[in-house]
Amino acid sequence: MSNDVPAVNAAIRILERIAVEAPAGVSPGVLAGELRLNRSTCYNILATLQRAGWASNLGSRNGWTLGPGLLALTGVSQESIHAVVQEEIDALSRQLGFVVFAAQQDGSGGYTVIAAADPRRGVRVTVDVGDRFPFSAPALMHAFYAYRDFDDFAALTRTQGLPQYTEHTIVDLPDLRELFDQVRASGYSRSIQQYNLAQSGVAAAVFDRLEHPTLVLATLAFSSELTEANVADVGAMMADTAERITGRTGGIAPTRGSAVEAASAQETA
Repeated sequence: MSNDVPAVNAAIRILERIAVEAPAGVSPGVLAGELRLNRSTCYNILATLQRAGWASNLGSRNGWTLGPGLLALTGVSQESIHAVVQEEIDALSRQLGFVVFAAQQDGSGGYTVIAAADPRRGVRVTVDVGDRFPFSAPALMHAFYAYRDFDDFAALTRTQGLPQYTEHTIVDLPDLRELFDQVRASGYSRSIQQYNLAQSGVAAAVFDRLEHPTLVLATLAFSSELTEANVADVGAMMADTAERITGRTGGIAPTRGSAVEAASAQETA
């Protein structure tokens, strides 16, 4: 005589089924049909798994996938992370009409592009996988180092340097400290003509399970297209996408807030 608990058994089957498609989602209709579950029961189990962090709802059109809580327990492969990043930046690039890319820090202290999405319409700024940016590239540097100890950052600037790329580049350390406060509060960095007078950029960090930045998402556009008038909207979209990638890959995004809150979180970590 079996001692299986039906609801637990159904939850296991649901997790096994969505794991097959991860990081892509599976619709509740497919889950209920293939697993021969009552649709209401299926939704209730998914809601319970979501509250536990073991399943994530990607939206009505995209279905369900494994949640950050489960990914944090089991780990997630680099291939899965890359697939999630590419899917998300492809969607964001189509929305913005700008190139969107993901970059990692490399051994030189700079940043290497590991994934890129291009809307491929009109004359545009382009970025390709393998392209590199220096340590001091403003949008990327601000997004990475806003969440790290500022004294460590200041020490790095003494060896890496802070070139004044344009008249708009912020290079004074007190100003950068204040700027990093703003990045933590908003969830994104902004570089309006700071790196190149012809271009502007926005970036947002993706975090691991320890709330450390591991990737930065960024977009570049001509300075006539990305301006003070629309940078907040672009930044909010970038921050939301980075936060979604963080959750889908088992990371934890720090709460957006003041410098005091961020410093406290760093000391606790």
